[in-house]
Amino acid sequence: MVIPLAAVIVLILVGCAAVGPDYVPVAPEAPSKWQTQLEDGLNEAPLNPETLAQWWTTINDPQLSSLEQRAVKGNLDLQQARARIREARALRGISQAQLFPTVDATGSIAKSHSSASTSGTGMGKTVTLYTAGFDAGWELDIFGGVRRAVEAAQADLEASQDQLRDVLVSLMAEVALNYLEVRTFQARLAVTEKNIKAQQETYDLNHSRYDAGIISELPVKQALYNLERSRSQIPTLQAGLAAAKNRLAVLLGETPGVLDEELKEEKPIPIPPASVAVGVPAETLRHRPDIRRAERNLAAQTARIGVATADLYPKFRLFGSIGLESFSNDVFLDYSNRTWRYGPGASWNIFDAGAIRQNIKVQTARQEQALIQYESTVLGALEEVEDVLVAYAKVRRRREYLARATEAARQADLLARDQFSAGLVDFSNVLITQLALLSLEDDLAQSEGAATSTLVRLYKALGGGWKSLEPDSATSKK
Repeated sequence: MVIPLAAVIVLILVGCAAVGPDYVPVAPEAPSKWQTQLEDGLNEAPLNPETLAQWWTTINDPQLSSLEQRAVKGNLDLQQARARIREARALRGISQAQLFPTVDATGSIAKSHSSASTSGTGMGKTVTLYTAGFDAGWELDIFGGVRRAVEAAQADLEASQDQLRDVLVSLMAEVALNYLEVRTFQARLAVTEKNIKAQQETYDLNHSRYDAGIISELPVKQALYNLERSRSQIPTLQAGLAAAKNRLAVLLGETPGVLDEELKEEKPIPIPPASVAVGVPAETLRHRPDIRRAERNLAAQTARIGVATADLYPKFRLFGSIGLESFSNDVFLDYSNRTWRYGPGASWNIFDAGAIRQNIKVQTARQEQALIQYESTVLGALEEVEDVLVAYAKVRRRREYLARATEAARQADLLARDQFSAGLVDFSNVLITQLALLSLEDDLAQSEGAATSTLVRLYKALGGGWKSLEPDSATSKK
């Protein structure tokens, strides 16, 4: 029984394993629990996928949610990441195309003139040759070099998809952080303006009492420099507010200034929820896209060792052509003018001064680097979460202390002004309490913003913010 040539080829390809190491997926080693003692609302309850996917909804600020959605549509970094995915998908297609035969159509009309001395007739001869046909070739991937290239391209595509997810994680956090900066600067401006109003009243009162000869000029000057000092903070706060709005607009893919009117109205700084689940380290390491991307890069580089190793072995190909060839266009299509050829071919790089083996060493060293990069990414992720867990608990504790200190400063300010009006203390006591109140209220506003900002950084460290907003068309593996 004669086995068809195509069946033989299939059997050869199936029976030959691809050269080079087979990739064995690595799993990150993670401790059983976080080293940081969880407190102030943090707990080890399992991460809720829906909450993690849209963590900004836990802050309960509809305007922030709207900004997050708009950022996904307009952010330029996301658009660039999507373009990289399309590039990686096309590169994978190029690698896959090498598994199949190629067919070329050819055709030509060539005039040639022979010399008089070689034509045998004593005069030169001009002829026209008409040719047309099809050429086909197929390199048999017996040793798996092409299959390894496809494997590497697939891993590159998956890495680019995880890069998009990583960009989404960072983008969601950056939008929230800049939005919180806007609200924090607005709160600090409100605090400063309220204190300026109180200090203006104090200055006016002192000036009136000085004009009436009740007090000396010293309290007037002291009230004035206190007032002007507070006023001097306004331009700096306004500049910070404008910068935060501009940065937020750029994150949305808009020109600076577009959000000025939308964010003009002052609103309270969003506060964190009372309880935040952080799960266990293993959950975070499985979820973070930067770790997933590092693992895919390792897989791609492992496959490239096989691509390099395949160059050590001979390459086999099948070729064939069929066409027409004639010196006259009148009979060009006649069956007798047909031409054809087919057969197998082989090539083998016998000597290259060790270049192929050196390339294998290069790819192996790059695989080692990719493995080290993966391990470094895992450690960096654990460090980031541990640091934010500590920071979150401490910043909330600091806010509690500042809230109590600020309330005490308000009472002290009222007492100092009442006692000064009654002539029981000099004006320096009023100055001290007013300065302390402004400083503490400003610190409290910053602390409230920092508490929610640290929550944002915590969700970013946990890898939240990409699943529900991930564009399916951009990350499909088809």
